[in-house]
Amino acid sequence: MIMSCSTSGGQGSKNEKQGNLKWWQLSLVGVGCTIGTGYFLGSSIGITITGPSIVFSFLLAAIGTYAVFNLLAKMTAKDPQEGSFCYYAGKAFGRWARFSCGWNYWWSTTLIMGSQLIALSILSQFWFPNVPLWVFAGGYAILSILVVLMGTKSFDKVEDILAVIKTAAIIMFILLGAAALLGWIPGGPDQKTGFPNTRDELFPEGFSGFWASLIYAFYAFGGIEVIGLMAIRLKNKEDAPKSGTIMLLLLTVIYVLSLGLAVTMVSVDAIDPNESPFVTALADYKLAFFPHVFNAAIIIAGFSTLTAALFGVTTLLVTIAKDGDAPSIFAKKLKNFKELPLPSLGLGAIGLMASVITALLLPDKTYEYITTAAGILLLYNWTFIILSSFRILKETKMFAKIVSIVGLILILAAISGTLVEESIRPGLFISLLLTAIIAGVTFIMSRKWKKS
Repeated sequence: MIMSCSTSGGQGSKNEKQGNLKWWQLSLVGVGCTIGTGYFLGSSIGITITGPSIVFSFLLAAIGTYAVFNLLAKMTAKDPQEGSFCYYAGKAFGRWARFSCGWNYWWSTTLIMGSQLIALSILSQFWFPNVPLWVFAGGYAILSILVVLMGTKSFDKVEDILAVIKTAAIIMFILLGAAALLGWIPGGPDQKTGFPNTRDELFPEGFSGFWASLIYAFYAFGGIEVIGLMAIRLKNKEDAPKSGTIMLLLLTVIYVLSLGLAVTMVSVDAIDPNESPFVTALADYKLAFFPHVFNAAIIIAGFSTLTAALFGVTTLLVTIAKDGDAPSIFAKKLKNFKELPLPSLGLGAIGLMASVITALLLPDKTYEYITTAAGILLLYNWTFIILSSFRILKETKMFAKIVSIVGLILILAAISGTLVEESIRPGLFISLLLTAIIAGVTFIMSRKWKKS
């Protein structure tokens, strides 16, 4: 689930807002919000790029993610704001940083919507392989827009249920995978693989493949921003760092266990970028129900993520507009449409339709391109979080500073790694183009702000 990033200036009344969430509840919400089709399907691309060493990519990504969330949680505990990292960027560097951070997050979330949309379409082709990708993409896009237009008040409760579904799907795979390795389930591939124990087996594509895979590992952790965005609802704001630590530990254990089992059970050559590695790993075992149940669970959960992202970009654009960082028309809500901000929703819908058109024109590479670009834009915001903390958290201890610098290095490694892999390089160029546009608009707006 993608939460909206309010960029409001953080008035005192918002600081004093008393929440009712307990720290462990926020941890569980964070786990459910973070796990998405980027992990279920994106990990397949990571495996094909680097092989079994994808497990180490996820461990490094966990360290980088810890550095980011730890700083965000500390800033939240010190000065809780609904604007979260966008507010802290503005506090540290000025309005230009808040403006660019907010619009960067809007674009990254829009690309994440596109990534989810294409992932859902690819997963649906598991049952209907002859249906073009763009047909599924168009259908899911329209359905998502209709759900938002309905303005369902119980959507949060539905999201909680769907978050449980996708978490349960991974746990189901871990249990079945362990049972299969122990010989409790008949069948299996003709050639047993086992976990690789030599350098060539671990890194079949060499260092460059491992380097390029980092972006997909980081992308799977995308969503930790929920700690900052929802920490305002904690009963005790000081519990934000603890919530994030538990959340990250749970995610790392789930990710590493499931991926470790997947690369142990099946040859890397058998992994298909258009199929979840967990479905592939159990394909040769006599579990006729598993591929269908697992695929359905991912689609249901993925659709919830897509719709939540559409809610998120819609709300975000309204908030940006209220702050004067977007045209005022996007802040308008129409009374005849359940107080929905239709102009803001319309722009989000245009983003969805752009993904449908891309699926029509580039059906074979759409997912890699959009996912890579979305992941990079997300990491740009994570970089903002670290840099902002250097100015705001002046009493940070030396060890924490070292961890922060390590996290920054890992983030830069993940972004630069997309240069060495030709198949995902266009995603980097897309992110650079969008960043250049945001930077150009920010420069123009900065001059207007100075005049006024």
